[in-house]
Amino acid sequence: MTFGGAQTPPWSVVGGLDDKAADELVGLALDAGVNLIDTADMYAAGECEEILGRVLGPRRGDVLLATKLFARMGTGPNDLGLSRLWVTRALEDSLRRLRTDHIDLYQIHSFDPLTPVEETLAALDDAVRQGKIRYIGASNLAAWQMMKFLGASQVRGLERFVSQQVYYSLAGRDIEREILPMAVDQKLATLVWSPLAGGFLSGKFDRNGSSDETAPCPRRVPARGPQPRLGHRGRAA
Repeated sequence: MTFGGAQTPPWSVVGGLDDKAADELVGLALDAGVNLIDTADMYAAGECEEILGRVLGPRRGDVLLATKLFARMGTGPNDLGLSRLWVTRALEDSLRRLRTDHIDLYQIHSFDPLTPVEETLAALDDAVRQGKIRYIGASNLAAWQMMKFLGASQVRGLERFVSQQVYYSLAGRDIEREILPMAVDQKLATLVWSPLAGGFLSGKFDRNGSSDETAPCPRRVPARGPQPRLGHRGRAA
């Protein structure tokens, strides 16, 4: 998520890392035994995928490569969502940017209330059969939304989600109520994002704001009165 976007707010605040910095991080990760790299088409408006594709190069076969689709990527009315049209276009764009002929784990980034789940699954199923995707997964779904997809897969005989990607940290444990029990019951793998709660648990921030002058978003919170709790995405709500 930190790769690219130096000239594209808000990604310039998130990271804005160039090819050299990204190559160093990828190398350190691979040397440490990391074997899965996850990104998304929306990160830095596609530049993140482009940089990752360049720095992986011949090391592409050493990792499971995951990316996501859903967010708006253009100005047209169909340049977002989970319709068959956009699933097909977004997949081809990600393959091109990542410089690969297949994606190991292709994930929907959110729930699309305007598109039937059967349409999305059928498009993903076709891509799996074409060899462009190995497995499919989902990110940021409620338990009932995930079950809707899983039920449609079973009834229609379509490719089934194998994983979910969710926010989970010591500061945000909401998924323990329904989402994690559902995953255990349905035998879904769980990938966690923001385990440090957006930097809150790293010590870089506290409930009064930033303790690091170089940290982005040095937001100040009033010290008096009840202290804010962390919201769904690890930010003060």
